[in-house]
Amino acid sequence: MEKSKGFIESEISKAITKWEKDFLGRGSLSVKTNILQDMIIVNLQGILTPAEYTVCETKTGMLTIKRTRSELVESGIEELYEIIQTITGEKAKSFHTDLSSRTGERVMVFKLFNDIESKF
Repeated sequence: MEKSKGFIESEISKAITKWEKDFLGRGSLSVKTNILQDMIIVNLQGILTPAEYTVCETKTGMLTIKRTRSELVESGIEELYEIIQTITGEKAKSFHTDLSSRTGERVMVFKLFNDIESKF
């Protein structure tokens, strides 16, 4: 049975949520994944803690939180690549991420070697 695009997106969301809890110690409030051509875009809501929002009120604090959170995610990049390959059967060639200190939202983009969307 062929897996649908929606099924694959849902599996990636579940796996990233599990990775967050196992690797970072806590997960986001919600995760939504979209496959677009050769990209997997993961939108994570509710990343920051109340204390981190307070620290983000200053520019120095905001930059510190963004840098620290980025380093934490990047330190687990091999596991994230493995999640993507296991679920999709495709290798990721690059990873990009950013965190909004205002909304507490993180966006992850996995750029793949192939156009996975055309397979659905």
